[in-house]
Amino acid sequence: MQRTLAKINYRIHTDAIKENLIPQIISKQQTSAIYAGEADLLNVALFGKTATEFRDENPNLEGNLRDNASLEQLVAMTNLESLNSILIKQKLPQGERIKKLNEIAISQMKSLVGSGLAKRLIRI
Repeated sequence: MQRTLAKINYRIHTDAIKENLIPQIISKQQTSAIYAGEADLLNVALFGKTATEFRDENPNLEGNLRDNASLEQLVAMTNLESLNSILIKQKLPQGERIKKLNEIAISQMKSLVGSGLAKRLIRI
């Protein structure tokens, strides 16, 4: 359930990447690297680490960083994916995007953790 929430905006985010960041003629490997870079941009903005850093720090955990995220983190990640897709379409450079997304992630996590709203959503 929690992981499904984070996957909902995945298409919006990947479409923005495809339409704005991926050149017409590049290899599948290069395309994959661009998608992975954008995923890690979001991971760093919210979690402060890349997927590889998480795996290296947690070799005994199953799944990836987002599979092990809290509900509040997944709500924030969903929002960040939407916002990043907008910032990509606005042609903001990656360095500016990560700063804005990190500020937003901090603000949203303070609100979500402090209010307990995310946990109440599961009970509905």
